[in-house]
Amino acid sequence: MTSLGWTSAEQPVVATVTGLARELADPIRLTVLQLLAHEGPHGMTQLADVLGVTPARLGNHLAKLRQAGLVVTSQSGRHVTYRLKDPAITAVLDALADYAGGALPLPGPAAPPERLCYDHAAGRLGVAVLDHLLAEDALRRRADTDELELGPRAAEVLARLGIDADTLTTGRRKTATSCLDRTLRRPHLGGALGHAILTRLRTEGLVEVDADGRTLTLHPDAGDRLGALLPGLVLDR
Repeated sequence: MTSLGWTSAEQPVVATVTGLARELADPIRLTVLQLLAHEGPHGMTQLADVLGVTPARLGNHLAKLRQAGLVVTSQSGRHVTYRLKDPAITAVLDALADYAGGALPLPGPAAPPERLCYDHAAGRLGVAVLDHLLAEDALRRRADTDELELGPRAAEVLARLGIDADTLTTGRRKTATSCLDRTLRRPHLGGALGHAILTRLRTEGLVEVDADGRTLTLHPDAGDRLGALLPGLVLDR
């Protein structure tokens, strides 16, 4: 039986190389791979925000990358995270950049730093709130998951915000989750608690959702007033 020639699309190495070349030929898919290679796993909303495309449009590209065996997903609740299936693709991207005479472009950090992630705060505010609640033992991390559980001081700490800890566990939604923040590369607070806290801060006039429905503006004296609601909370400048 004659072996497949190098001009055959069925030859395994040829099929792999030409398949990869097809995916890298699309700027959106190329940039997705760049982000996953150099910044680690991302959620679809994060990727869409960075690339400036709609989630629906990005979804088609992510589906093609999955079909090509270049990315894989993990899911926690409704949050789907994308990562490279084989980190060796990073070397391919770097080699192509060397051939082209420079680094392949990466989008800069999303701006402004205060913004929405689904229905909870991201950026400095979301990260600072999560750090505070963990430090106060109002939340505790769970092993091998992005889900958080209420700590022994949850009722006391959340009461300062007028939030009844018991009501957070009555719905189908996860009580609290840690969601990786692209700008800061640290987790911010998500889940029912993240939404409840943002709702309270908006009610107090500390935070406004901008007209674009995606970014947040902190009141000029938000730092001091947040400190009164959540003593010890610090927003890095």
